[in-house]
Amino acid sequence: MTGPVTISTPVIVLVGPTAIGKTALSLRIAGRFNCAIVSMDSMQVYRYMDIGTAKPSGEEQGGIPHYLIDIVDPDQQYNAARFVHDCLQVIRSLEKEGTIPLVTGGTGLYLSALLNGLFDEIHVDPEVRSALRCQMMEKGTASLHQELAQVDPGAAARIHPNDQQRILRGLEIYRSTGRTWSEHLAEQEQRKPPVSFSRLLMLGLTCDRSLLRERIARRTLLMLEQGLVDEVAGLRDKGFSPQLPSMQAIGYRHANEYLDGTISKEQMTSDLIRDTRRYAKRQMTWFTRQHDLRWHERDRTEKVIDEIDLFLNTE
Repeated sequence: MTGPVTISTPVIVLVGPTAIGKTALSLRIAGRFNCAIVSMDSMQVYRYMDIGTAKPSGEEQGGIPHYLIDIVDPDQQYNAARFVHDCLQVIRSLEKEGTIPLVTGGTGLYLSALLNGLFDEIHVDPEVRSALRCQMMEKGTASLHQELAQVDPGAAARIHPNDQQRILRGLEIYRSTGRTWSEHLAEQEQRKPPVSFSRLLMLGLTCDRSLLRERIARRTLLMLEQGLVDEVAGLRDKGFSPQLPSMQAIGYRHANEYLDGTISKEQMTSDLIRDTRRYAKRQMTWFTRQHDLRWHERDRTEKVIDEIDLFLNTE
């Protein structure tokens, strides 16, 4: 898909941090306003990864069409550029059939790419990637974060010292291109977005921080009870390496460390709760950059419904 795309159909976006209740509300909205749900989740795209991604089951989907769920295997690459391409294809298809797209999820980078554009895909030398992964295994994440701080202080300030994937990404870009991730992002900001939405309503869910921390802890325990460790063991049995980017995501990395015997079950649980809370904080940082988001408390669902009703009935 080349050139700017204009979307004239109404599009609703619902975002918020992990565990805040987006899935339940999105199903209610879709049922009420005849929407199809377009997932904006960087992990729910993967097949066989259900429990750790909090993917809605077929029964939970309740017959409502869902898109961009279970579309690639865990060893396939999926990124923001591909999301924009796939999302726009789905939206244009729904536009033709008169169905309202409800784009919902927690991946802030994907939302930014959809609305603001994204720099061209950077091709990373496989040898660079392999060398960095070996370096991380030998010297640890903190060592690579320090290296990133030396070459790209802006990226290091944005990236948590425990965020392995983004630390590796920052160094991959620098070593492969000789330019920093921050420089590429600055270029991207000067480009026009790939799409223009004629009618767009963006809603965000929020709640008291202590409540969100409790919800994250409860959902983490539920995931473990549902069999997260068994899910990860099954992925390994299918031949998916623990070193894959998808297998290093939150939840999957922790379960892999437990299966490898490097941490106890108690440590896995506490680390997973801690890292999910940190991730939720990073999500909110992404979303607060989108100034057109209209925020609602997670328990004020009637206000959300009323706002959507007004939006859809106002030209």
